Amino acid sequence: MIGISKLYCGTVEPSDALRYGRQSQRLPSHLLQFSVDKRPVVVWNATRRCNLKCIHCYAHAKDTSFKDELSTDEGKALLDDLAQFGVPVILFSGGEPVMRKDLPELARYAVEHGMRAVISTNGTLITPEKAQLFKEIGLSYVGISLDGMEEINDRFRGVKGAFQDALNGIRNCQEAGIKVGLRFTINKLNAAEIPAIFDLLEDLHVPRICFYHLVYAGRGSKLVEEDLSHEETRSVVDLIMDRTKDLHDRGKPKEVLTVDNHADGPYLYLRLCKEDPRRAKEVLELLKMNEGNNSGRGIGCVSWDGRVHADQFWRHYSFGNVRKRPFSTIWTDTSNSLMKKLKDKKKYVKGRCARCRWLDICAGNFRVRAEAVTEDLWSPDPACYLTDQEIGIE
Repeated sequence: MIGISKLYCGTVEPSDALRYGRQSQRLPSHLLQFSVDKRPVVVWNATRRCNLKCIHCYAHAKDTSFKDELSTDEGKALLDDLAQFGVPVILFSGGEPVMRKDLPELARYAVEHGMRAVISTNGTLITPEKAQLFKEIGLSYVGISLDGMEEINDRFRGVKGAFQDALNGIRNCQEAGIKVGLRFTINKLNAAEIPAIFDLLEDLHVPRICFYHLVYAGRGSKLVEEDLSHEETRSVVDLIMDRTKDLHDRGKPKEVLTVDNHADGPYLYLRLCKEDPRRAKEVLELLKMNEGNNSGRGIGCVSWDGRVHADQFWRHYSFGNVRKRPFSTIWTDTSNSLMKKLKDKKKYVKGRCARCRWLDICAGNFRVRAEAVTEDLWSPDPACYLTDQEIGIE
């Protein structure tokens, strides 16, 4: 994650993270990416079932029952282990997590055991009653996916009416007093929607949005040709920074982040070097704390059937299953050569990544995207849009 509002607009200073000792259990959520211990945020795809048919779904979710999902008791055992391991945040995802009937029970259990519980949802099933229940449970945050305005979003979701249902879900969360934000996956089919999404963010008084770069996984692997070119990506990142700064300058600040392309960090820093050198120096320190991509280290994933992955996109490789070994044991078992390498992936990346002057603050970006395109998981991430001159190898 690259906090555009935090870094570009100056809403976070290096001293903010240092004040908490940079320990993940002590840091407030907006500073968690700067933790020093990198206890993993865990995405639990608690169900594979979903009521929509999103064309970029990494989980190949469907509106049908799957027999291999972890039971309630198995889920609680997982949460027990995560809490004891020091996991600061559990993110319930799917499929559509709201379709899992015991989600409230599991979320409550996580909160009672000291973790921050958040959900990633399409929002269409969040009724006023469910929103109120989530508030009572103590959910920290609800992230609702929108990939454009009504026509484009419904095309992505594969279900007419999904946009309006998601807006209702947003309003229901707001009325219940739950922090709610938007999630948007960028590609050629919807990049032109970003200005309207910023307008919507302001109109609905939504405090947070995450813009996700496309990762080639699941059904999203078929969208490689729909990913932005490097020049298009640069333009979009500039637009996001411009619109974020505009909101900030007008006294309507929002928390804006980009996700899944750590080239955004150096790109933002290089822009600030021209605009505000003093701030650029502070941003560089924060980017060093962030440490770039953390798949297999600062973020992990547990599938509906208990398999453990380096992140939610790396579904083709499992390190083990929580039905057989606790997540904490699997996550720290570096007898697995891939797990060992992911703990310090900078030693293993190849090509321009290995020579890049930003390697310490990017960590080689997304290995799963490199593997999807080149069949070599240590090759350069094809979505890195920085020039050879910008990375210092020309």
